[in-house]
Amino acid sequence: MVLFSQSNFEKGQRLFTENKLSEAKSIFKNESQNSANYYKSVEYLGDIEGKNKNWDDAISYYKILKTQFPKNANYWYKYGGALGMKAKESNKFKALGMIDEVEQSFLTAAKLDSKHIETRWALVMLYIELPGIVGGSEKKAQKYADELMVLSKVDGYLAKGYIDEYFSRYSKAEIHYKKAHEIGNSKTTFEKLYDLYLNKLKDKTKANKLKTEFEK
Repeated sequence: MVLFSQSNFEKGQRLFTENKLSEAKSIFKNESQNSANYYKSVEYLGDIEGKNKNWDDAISYYKILKTQFPKNANYWYKYGGALGMKAKESNKFKALGMIDEVEQSFLTAAKLDSKHIETRWALVMLYIELPGIVGGSEKKAQKYADELMVLSKVDGYLAKGYIDEYFSRYSKAEIHYKKAHEIGNSKTTFEKLYDLYLNKLKDKTKANKLKTEFEK
């Protein structure tokens, strides 16, 4: 009875949560434009296409949302993210033509929401991975790592560790990852520190000790 009383939209949400993406997609695509859940359905469709790595389709859905709701930071973030993933999988020449729009989308999201953690992570990674000739900058990455530190100490230390690890400053990265793990003590903080010990510092003793302590 409960299932039958659910709206199509709620069924779609449940199917999405259960990772039954094809079935969920069919339901969301049939949501009426006059429905109160229409734009939320569009977002789910974008998320589904993103999970399936169909970047062009994901971009088209998120573009509808950021155009309709230009002050919604999360829509700008998702649009920039899908565009960035398409750029990453494109040839270098094509990717160069997309970088500015990716950056501007993330910067717009950051400006619209001063507490949007995911956007700041995206900017840290973007500025670190981009070559300097097309806008890459450790200084810019550190700026957003500092903003993360204010919003979440764990994310801030992880971001600073990520930057140091990228530039092979492994001793500094260890300090930051250890601080993140002391605060968060999560699977994520453990994995970052464990991987650093095992694969970068080549210190199996520290890696095994960390693993034993975390499993306790």
